[in-house]
Amino acid sequence: MKVLVVGQGGREHALCHALSKSKKVSKIYAAPGNPGIEEIAERVIINIEDIQSIVNFALKENIDITVVGPETPLAFGISDEFNKKGLKIIGPTKEGAMLESSKVYAKNFMKKYSIPTAFYEVFDDYKKALDFIEGQEFPIVIKAEGLAQGKGVVIAQDKKEAQAALEDIMVKKIFGSSGERVVVEEFLEGREATVLAFCDGNDIVPMLPSRDHKRLLDGNKGPNTGGMGAICPCADIDNELMNEIYTKILLRTIEGIKKEGISYKGILYAGLMITKEGPKVLEYNCRFGDPEAQAVLPLLKRDIIKIFEEIINGELNKKSIEWEKAFSVNVVAASKGYPFGYEKGKKIEGLEKAREKGVLVFHSGTSKSGNEYYTSGGRVLSVTAMGSSLNEAREKAYDALREIYFEGMHYRKDIGLY
Repeated sequence: MKVLVVGQGGREHALCHALSKSKKVSKIYAAPGNPGIEEIAERVIINIEDIQSIVNFALKENIDITVVGPETPLAFGISDEFNKKGLKIIGPTKEGAMLESSKVYAKNFMKKYSIPTAFYEVFDDYKKALDFIEGQEFPIVIKAEGLAQGKGVVIAQDKKEAQAALEDIMVKKIFGSSGERVVVEEFLEGREATVLAFCDGNDIVPMLPSRDHKRLLDGNKGPNTGGMGAICPCADIDNELMNEIYTKILLRTIEGIKKEGISYKGILYAGLMITKEGPKVLEYNCRFGDPEAQAVLPLLKRDIIKIFEEIINGELNKKSIEWEKAFSVNVVAASKGYPFGYEKGKKIEGLEKAREKGVLVFHSGTSKSGNEYYTSGGRVLSVTAMGSSLNEAREKAYDALREIYFEGMHYRKDIGLY
């Protein structure tokens, strides 16, 4: 079986790694992939936004299943184009992807189908948004409506920060057209968690709960990033709470999707806040999270390609999904300056020594010249370690990460402690 993975980050490296363990998979392609992925898949240099070229490649190479990693191709309708050509793909249609590509659509969907979430208001007028925050208690949350690579959310601690956020998003347009509308919502207190789920359009099956660490600095301080590390599972999310998440959130979501007539065959990401009133949805994504995928997928015992086949054939409810009885910790190493302007072209050393410690090293923003790897992105790479306890996995991950070096390398020292 030939499989195509669309994307180029750590999440796609983790997907390729999971696929490489399947006896059913004879060939993996990655478009465009990265130098780390090159060890287990053939890279195809196609831009992820060039939907037609990806379709043409899948037709030419008789690709059996395509798996979409990032949100942008899904928002652009890649699944719709594949479906038109009779090609099998893991990822919702453009309409389904609106759960991520439009925060306004997602919040209205949650309200319509009684899915617990924060109180919110939507604004397309800057002055009306400013007037609204005058009467609000702080902190409040301000979100650009569209895609912003995980950086379009501001938790404003006071009126001054809220005004600055609205100006950045709606006037200065730092996120372009993604900021034409904003969602202003109440700040939820509690513990964040992520529950990813496999979805075949009719049934939804949750994966193990994970926790992303979005802030740049230790102690959950500093600016939001695409994610500085993740753990899986979360010991504080027991079976009772998982059952509540399933019945009040995942089940209502898939029922809503069906009532809307949406074709959703892929991954649903529910970003949650576990509040005193119970779990509430912060956001939906329509694909694997990054770095959650790097923590969750290594614990999957079942052949992932069999699960993907069940999704495509609408047969998810027929088989259980087994997981390793272990803990996983993923720690991201980023370039100096990330998540703003960051340096590139720094030589990366110690990758082999790190892997000798029994961990997985996933590339995100790397380039290669000869046999040497260099930095080329904000999040450069990440290390995933597994252990019988969370602490064992943490120690193993950090022990391996200390073998890796590049100039300006930054990583959090407290992944798994929050």
